[in-house]
Amino acid sequence: MATVKIYSTPTCPWCKKAKAYFKENKIKFTDIDVSADEAAQKEMVEKSGQMGVPVIDIDGKILVGFDQGKIEEALK
Repeated sequence: MATVKIYSTPTCPWCKKAKAYFKENKIKFTDIDVSADEAAQKEMVEKSGQMGVPVIDIDGKILVGFDQGKIEEALK
């Protein structure tokens, strides 16, 4: 089973879509709220080079934004 982390904010619609996708497909994930955790925000930027959310980390593969095809490919 892949290790999945999603760096998100509570108000981000694409974050909500990504988390709903994970829940619907019974994919366990860790949700990291970067609006409330400055250290996590720095970690997210270091991994992705991006300030935007969501940033999804699937076994070290970094995806920026919600792209179902890329998520499915990374989970294989």
